[in-house]
Amino acid sequence: MVTAAIATALYTPANFIAGHWRNEGDGTYNTVVDKYHGTELARIPHATAAQMEQAIAAAHAARAPFHKLSAGERSEKLERLAALLKEHEEDLAQLIMQEAGKPISYARVEIARCITTVRTAAAEALRFGGEVVPIDYGAGAGKTAFTKRFPIGVIAAITPFNFPLNLVLHKVAPALAIGCPVVLKPAPQAPLSALALAGLIAQLGYPEGTFSVLLCGIPVAEQLVKDERVAMLSFTGSDLVGWHLKGICGKKKVALELGGNAAVIVDESADLPAVAKSVATGAFLYAGQICISTQRIFAVDSVFDRFRDLLVEEVRKVPCGDPSDPKTIVGPIIDGGHLKRVGAWVDEAKAGGATVLTGGHVVDEAHHVYAATLLTGTSNAMKVSCAEAFGPVATLERVKDFSGAIAAVNDSNYGLQAGVFTDHFPHVKRAHEELEVGGVVINGIPGFRVDSMPYGGIKDSGLGREGLKYAIEEMSEPRLLVY
Repeated sequence: MVTAAIATALYTPANFIAGHWRNEGDGTYNTVVDKYHGTELARIPHATAAQMEQAIAAAHAARAPFHKLSAGERSEKLERLAALLKEHEEDLAQLIMQEAGKPISYARVEIARCITTVRTAAAEALRFGGEVVPIDYGAGAGKTAFTKRFPIGVIAAITPFNFPLNLVLHKVAPALAIGCPVVLKPAPQAPLSALALAGLIAQLGYPEGTFSVLLCGIPVAEQLVKDERVAMLSFTGSDLVGWHLKGICGKKKVALELGGNAAVIVDESADLPAVAKSVATGAFLYAGQICISTQRIFAVDSVFDRFRDLLVEEVRKVPCGDPSDPKTIVGPIIDGGHLKRVGAWVDEAKAGGATVLTGGHVVDEAHHVYAATLLTGTSNAMKVSCAEAFGPVATLERVKDFSGAIAAVNDSNYGLQAGVFTDHFPHVKRAHEELEVGGVVINGIPGFRVDSMPYGGIKDSGLGREGLKYAIEEMSEPRLLVY
C-alpha cells in the first residue's frame, strides 16, 4: 500500500495551472477513493472558469518560448522525465493500483510502458522531420522543395481512468517532443497519477504555461474544448462523449481514441489450448476495463465445442479480488454504478435467451468485484455484444467458417482492433484485407499494444492515430519551402 508520506511526495492534491499549484476552486471538490477499499485518497478542488482561462492563456503564450527550444533540448528534458518516472516507478504503480483499482502486476506493466513511451518520444524529437518534395519537372524544373514540420499549438487533452498515466503520456509526451503546450483534464476517478506527472514535469524547466492539469466540471471542460486558442483536441474515452466534443470543438484538429467491442476469431488451424489461455486473460485482465479488451469471440463450427470447453475451464481459473495480490486478474470495477450496469447487461442477455457458461454474478459487492463471465447464444441486439461492456464480460459464438467469422466481426459499429488465431496464411492475408478495424493482431489478443505502433480505430471507435511518431504527426503541420 502507498503510505501517506509517499502519497504526499508523489502528488499535490490541487490543480496545476501554468506552473503553480492552486488549492482554491469553485467551492466543490473531486474526491478520489481507493477503488477496492473505498477509503478516501484525496480531495481536489474543481477549477473555475477563470482558472481554465488562465491555463489556456498561459499555454497560448508559451508557444513561442517553447518552440525556441531545440530538438536536442526537448529530447533531453524527456529523457530526464523518463529517469524521474523510473526513480518513482514502484510508488507510481502502487498509486495506480489504488486510484484505478488496477491489479498491481498490471499497474507495474503500465509504469514500464510509461517509461518506454517517454523515451520513445525523446528519440522521436531528434529524428522527426519533413520530406524532400520532388518538383524538378515541368513548371518546377530547376526548383527544390522540402517541408519542415512545426508544432500546431496548444493541445487540449482529455483522458480516461483506465490507464491514468500512460494514456496521459500518449498525449503529453508527443506534444513535449514537438513543442506543443498542453492543458490536461484527467479522469475524475483517477487523476492523482496525472498530478504526480505535473510535479515531475515542474522540475524540468519548461517555459511557464507549457503544462497544466485541471480537475473541473463539464461546463469548464467544454470551455477548454471550444476555445479558439486551442489548436487540437486529443480525447480518449467513450464514443458518446468523444463525438459530442467533436461536434462542439469548432475548427480545431481532433484525435479521438474511443471505445470498442474487440473481437477474436479462432479457426480450425489454431492451437486451441494455448488460445483459450490467451483469450481468458485478454477478456478479463483488469476486469475488462480496457478499450481493446477481448469482448466478442467467434470460433468456427468445426472446433467450437472443444474450444468452448477449454475456454470455460480457463475462465474459471481467472483469479478475482484484491488488486494488491500479484496473482489477481479481475480486480474491482471502477465504481458501484458500473458494477450494477454490468450486472444489468448480463441479466438482459439472459432474459433474451443467452446462456451463462460461467460467472454471471457479483463476487464481492462491497469491493465492486464481478465474476469473470462468459456468455453464449447472444445476439447483436444485446448490449453485451453490440456495446462496449468495459467489464469482465465476454461472448462466445459459433460461426460456420472463416468467412462467417469476418462478417460477424465486421457486424459492429466499432472497429478498433481484432485478434485472429490461425496458422493458415491465406486467412492472415484475408483478415488484413477484410476486417474493418484499425489493427489486426495475428495469433494474439486484440489487447496487444506496443506504444510506438500506430493505434486507433474506425467507425465509432474514433479517428486519428496515437503512437509517438503518429501522434507527433497529428500535433504538427508541414510547412513547404520552395527555392
